[in-house]
Amino acid sequence: MLYTLNDAGYQAFIVGGAVRDLLLEKTPKDFDVATDATPEQVKAEFRRARIIGRRFRIVHVTMGREIIEVSTFRSSNTDSLQIKGERLARNIRHIDSAHSNSGMILRDNVYGTLEEDVDRRDFTVNALYYTVQNFLVHDYVNGMEDLKQRQLKMIGDPEQRYREDPVRILRALRLSAKLKFDIEANTAAPIKPLAHLLELIPAARLFDEILKLFFTGNSLETYQSLCRHEVFKYLFPASVAEVETNPAAGKLLDLAFTSTDRRIAELKSVNPAFLLAAILWPALQKEYHRNLSGKMPPMVAMHQATQSVISNQINQIAIPKRFSIPMREIWEFQLRLGKRRRAKALVSHKRFRAAYDFVLLREQTGEDLQGLGQWWTDFQAADDEQREQMLNGNRKGNQHSKSSKRRVKSSGKRESGS
Repeated sequence: MLYTLNDAGYQAFIVGGAVRDLLLEKTPKDFDVATDATPEQVKAEFRRARIIGRRFRIVHVTMGREIIEVSTFRSSNTDSLQIKGERLARNIRHIDSAHSNSGMILRDNVYGTLEEDVDRRDFTVNALYYTVQNFLVHDYVNGMEDLKQRQLKMIGDPEQRYREDPVRILRALRLSAKLKFDIEANTAAPIKPLAHLLELIPAARLFDEILKLFFTGNSLETYQSLCRHEVFKYLFPASVAEVETNPAAGKLLDLAFTSTDRRIAELKSVNPAFLLAAILWPALQKEYHRNLSGKMPPMVAMHQATQSVISNQINQIAIPKRFSIPMREIWEFQLRLGKRRRAKALVSHKRFRAAYDFVLLREQTGEDLQGLGQWWTDFQAADDEQREQMLNGNRKGNQHSKSSKRRVKSSGKRESGS
């Protein structure tokens, strides 16, 4: 791809995380290309290319099964228009550069030189440009030295850069956890005071960032860093309120993140719905018990709690239905798994395994579920005859329990002493 652009008379570089990771002897997950060619000029050079984006116009070039992102060098624009509020109307198409009153970049399509493009990058270790012309790495901001020192350092004034794009806060914490790098002191200082700016980021964009934060194999370290810098509360405010007052809730999140990282390390599949269900479980439990105290039947209380928690959460982070629906089912299955008489039907349900794993996760935090996890473990391992025996035993146990309750109700003394 670089050769194609060079042969057409353009500068072209591999830039960012790919160069950084190769220098750290890691395998890049993707490659980004920076060039002085405009999006239209890039598109003209490749048969399978399309221009995307309004805020940042870039080109996606498909080569084989890979999609390579190509961006044109950008320049600071002192004539950038200021817009009231934090979001640029979609029907304003003629503006190339715009900032909100708080400094957030709303549109940035003013093109410049390589040197100007360097200044628009976030961290020095992400501003290394590799070219196939003489096979060189261009370093304008001491990125190689910061790489050796294993530190993340913002290019330019950190506070201004975070205000331009608050998502850089998440990127700093994510890369620090992923690379095991320290965040340079001046780069770290504004994170806590400016974390509230994340509330201005579109909910759909924040969801994409959540996937990067928690599904790259370093979710526990990332979560802990988000908490230390008081950023997590702007992503999942309802859960943070419970975690701060309930140690068991905090333990459940730690175990969920640890399990996710372990599965990724073992090259097993992970479903964001499960981890999101765990993150929001403390908030759900609070809402569920509030509904129960209002005399709602358990399943109705659970259903309304799921509605409330998800509705509140998507105001901050837009969770697509392909994940929110499985989340609801995992939560509601926590009640259904307690009804063991329907075990044969439940065990064949597509959401059973995730719900069963969720029961085990809850028990690992110390929650007393009366041996529910072990019962379902045994039931799955049992043959048909053993399953019938388990179900018959459970039915007898339920009958004994009901008759005991009747005896308690028939005796005022026993009822008051129970």
